[in-house]
Amino acid sequence: MKTRTIRKFAIVALATLVAACNTVQGAGKDVESIGKAGERTLDRAKEGL
Repeated sequence: MKTRTIRKFAIVALATLVAACNTVQGAGKDVESIGKAGERTLDRAKEGL
């Protein structure tokens, strides 16, 4: 019985860890895309001067 409980806990913990990694990776991509958009905007503003 204890082995089953530990196994279930390990599976849930692993699933949570994998989901967290995907979330952090997605957040990093979002931040990168915001930076690129800001850079493009600044480049366009420089061209307009």
